[in-house]
Amino acid sequence: MIDFDTVFLVGPQGSGKGTQGKRLAAKLGFLYWGTGDILRAASHEDTPLGRELASEMGKGALLSDELMLRVAEQKLDAIPAGTGVVFDGIPRRVAQADFMLEFARREGRKRPLAIFLDLPREEAKKRLLAREKIEGRADDTPEGIEARLRAYDEVIRPTIEYLKDKTTFVEIDGRPSMDEVEKSIDAAIGIQ
Repeated sequence: MIDFDTVFLVGPQGSGKGTQGKRLAAKLGFLYWGTGDILRAASHEDTPLGRELASEMGKGALLSDELMLRVAEQKLDAIPAGTGVVFDGIPRRVAQADFMLEFARREGRKRPLAIFLDLPREEAKKRLLAREKIEGRADDTPEGIEARLRAYDEVIRPTIEYLKDKTTFVEIDGRPSMDEVEKSIDAAIGIQ
C-alpha cells in the first residue's frame, strides 16, 4: 500500500472527483475537502470575499490563484494536525500546486498522492449536462461547462503534468461506472 496522508484528486469536471473523493475519505478515515462545496458556501457569505467569489464564480471561469488561495488559507488552518485529507478541486494551477505542496511540507506530511481521473472531453460534457438537469447547479449551463472545459485544457492539464513530478501519481480511467472506478483506485493504491 502507498503510504500517504494527503491526496489530490484531479481531472476534468464530471470525472467523478467528488464521488470518489468522498468514498476514499470515508474508507481511509480522512477529511474530505470539496473545493467546489467550500467555494459555493463561501460565495453565499455576506463578506467582501464572499461577494467577490459569487461574482467570479458566476462567470464560469476558473478562479484566480490569488482568490482561490485566499479561501484555501482560511480553511486549511482549520484542519486538525495529523488529519489525513482528500483534496478535491485543488490544485488546479501550478501556483496552487506549489502552495498545496508547501502546505504539506510545512505540516510535516508525507509525499502527497495525486489521483488523476482521466475522462475524454465529450464524456465530461455529457455528464455535466446530465448533472445540470438533476442538480440544477448554476455553473452547469452549456456556456459555463464549455468555459470550464476550455480552462481545463489550457490550465489544469499543465498542472497535472507538474504533479506527475512532485507527487506519487496514479492515473485512473474515469469512464467506467463509479463502482468500477472506485475499485481501480483501491487497486492502484493498495486498499483491500
